[in-house]
Amino acid sequence: MTTFFVTRHAGAKQWAALQGIDCDVCVAHLDPVLVQAGDVVIGTLPINLAAIVCEQGGRYLHLSLEMPLSARGKELSAEDLANYGAKLEEFVITRGN
Repeated sequence: MTTFFVTRHAGAKQWAALQGIDCDVCVAHLDPVLVQAGDVVIGTLPINLAAIVCEQGGRYLHLSLEMPLSARGKELSAEDLANYGAKLEEFVITRGN
């Protein structure tokens, strides 16, 4: 089993480390072909990539936070993420017909 953390943000990496989240692989972009059954993918993936993770038997943990509009487009620190209530939430995503 491999745990992937998908982020290009230093603040997110620091936040994860402060939470004790242990990842095997940290990447800026996930190639979903690498995900195998039992793997865990953490990040804020587009819905179509998160669906592929789930279709291949992986678990998708979304890095959720309540970020104000004024913070969008800015590089956030680990402290910013904590202040915006960052947490990991598991989503199981399936494609419709």
